[in-house]
Amino acid sequence: MRLLLALAVFGCATAGESAGGAGQGTIGAPLPPLKVDGLSGKTIDVASYRGRVLLLDVWASWCGPCKQELPVLNDMARRLKSQGIEILAVSVDQERANVDKFLRAQGGRWSLTVAHDPRGEIAELLQPDRMPTSYVVDRAGIVRYVNAGFVPEDAPTIEQRLREVAGK
Repeated sequence: MRLLLALAVFGCATAGESAGGAGQGTIGAPLPPLKVDGLSGKTIDVASYRGRVLLLDVWASWCGPCKQELPVLNDMARRLKSQGIEILAVSVDQERANVDKFLRAQGGRWSLTVAHDPRGEIAELLQPDRMPTSYVVDRAGIVRYVNAGFVPEDAPTIEQRLREVAGK
């Protein structure tokens, strides 16, 4: 829970990076076991994505760059799903109502999967020091790339990395 407070105070960032910074120690390592609350009410076991390329995005409704990033990731999810690439966006908001309000304000249909982690377990396990942080995970569950923070110019690089890991 202390990590969530630190993220709230310091962690919202606009500059994406993949070398150094958030999650660098996770590159090349297996994604730790994670379970989050799907918005449908079912628990999502992140290990169920094995066999597919996954972009695991950690975000929050109060984060400005996250508000820019989520619609971009949604468009990406729509385009890449047929190639075996999935996007799971996990909110670390404490209140589910804030997640729902954000999604309603965005309108439209969501092609990516949105989940909620009110206990902050994902932040405790992955230790992102910026919001949002995205993890590109290969079919074997190994983290291949990390993008900490977000600016719109990061989107082509994120998509390129997903395609590269998927072999597309």
